[in-house]
Amino acid sequence: MPSKMNMAPLALAVLSALTFAHASAHAAEQVVRIGVSGPLSGANAFAGKDNENGVRLAVEELNAQKIKIGADVLRFELRSEDDAGDPKQGVSVAQKFADAGVKFVLGPYNSGVAIPASRVYNNAGILMSTVGTNPKITAAGYPTVFRIVASDTQVGGSVAGYAAKELKVKNVGVIDDRTAFGQGIAMEFKRQAQAAGIKVAGHEYTNDKATDFAAILTSLRAKRVDAIFFGGYAPQAAPMVRQMKQLGLNVPLLGGDTLCSPEMAKLGGAAVGENVRCAQAGAIVAQQPGGAAFLADYKKRFGREPDVYAPSFYDQTKFIAQAIQNAKSVDAAKVGAAMHAISYQGVVGTYGYDAKGNLKKTAVTVYTFKNGALTPLASY
Repeated sequence: MPSKMNMAPLALAVLSALTFAHASAHAAEQVVRIGVSGPLSGANAFAGKDNENGVRLAVEELNAQKIKIGADVLRFELRSEDDAGDPKQGVSVAQKFADAGVKFVLGPYNSGVAIPASRVYNNAGILMSTVGTNPKITAAGYPTVFRIVASDTQVGGSVAGYAAKELKVKNVGVIDDRTAFGQGIAMEFKRQAQAAGIKVAGHEYTNDKATDFAAILTSLRAKRVDAIFFGGYAPQAAPMVRQMKQLGLNVPLLGGDTLCSPEMAKLGGAAVGENVRCAQAGAIVAQQPGGAAFLADYKKRFGREPDVYAPSFYDQTKFIAQAIQNAKSVDAAKVGAAMHAISYQGVVGTYGYDAKGNLKKTAVTVYTFKNGALTPLASY
């Protein structure tokens, strides 16, 4: 037993050792800020929140894994901002993330936001991963911009092929909402439908705030169309399909991934059924390795089923973490280079990117609605 005279120095030594250990443990933690940019207000807020949830679930799982780079334990920190689906606000969010030291951003959701925001992210050295499908997003070839789903070219082509081969459509009407997404996918569908021998009887225009489509639907009904393709979002597609029924326009409503949403059935009610056909990038999640576990974990965590893109946002967040480990760095340029070089197996499928940040290979699945639930019909 030490004497009373030796107790004070001993206690001091123990205290110093504990303080050093605490400081060392604190210094060994490295924060990795993950930003999410999406519409958390407005008609597409349901999608923005769903995307955020996908990232949140991945971040929580990554933090539980205590991933290390060298001696440092990484702590992933989620920061979410509302870009309202507005290009100007999206650019402001991008600058806010840059000022906050965010190096990895999931989003934006809307192509019209992603196109101008991508320049800000590139200039700030931030890695951006978007579900915006307009081909212009990756046309600039920014090395740290990634599209984590199929492009309008792939989705529009799949719907056109399905319309020609399976639905035997001969005469189609096209409507787009004049957003970068809606116009982009409508033009790709139109181009590839014509190549498949389908006549485009008319191309009408609306906007992403509209609720009354009677005039343009009446115009297309007069042209005896076999189907209508809509380039736009579920909040407009749902009332559109109701008004089609009211006008006796009993033909399929075709669209891209934004129509493959539970929100479509929620807003459209009994009017949404097998008359709606939509195409979504990726394989069927429930049938993929790890897919059932993801769906169960998501529902347990958030009390609801995931919407269209939560699985893709979840996958890309996990892919970023894998690339950080491969690069042994949290520098966005080094992580981006790793993501171009490696692949990742997620719950939606396998992710691997070409030089411009597009997926090298992706499945596109055509769905319909049965009893309010998405039901797959064919994959391309």
